[in-house]
Amino acid sequence: MMNREEELNRIERLCVDLGSEPDQARRMASQLVKRADQWVEEKGMDRVEAMKRLLEMVVMGRQGVVPPGISGQNEEEGKECP
Repeated sequence: MMNREEELNRIERLCVDLGSEPDQARRMASQLVKRADQWVEEKGMDRVEAMKRLLEMVVMGRQGVVPPGISGQNEEEGKECP
């Protein structure tokens, strides 16, 4: 199992690969780790599942797709934004 710093570094690299500037990627990675921890605490989710869902949301957002369950979503679930 990777430690917290390794996880943060991997998520940061993913954000850079998706087009974020390095400083922005570090902030995003920190926020994602924090949010995953919150979901584990608040919702009793498995840590891996929480991070998986968050990363899927990031990738969908990068592709211009509103993830299901997000307010402001288009009529059809997961429909691309104009």
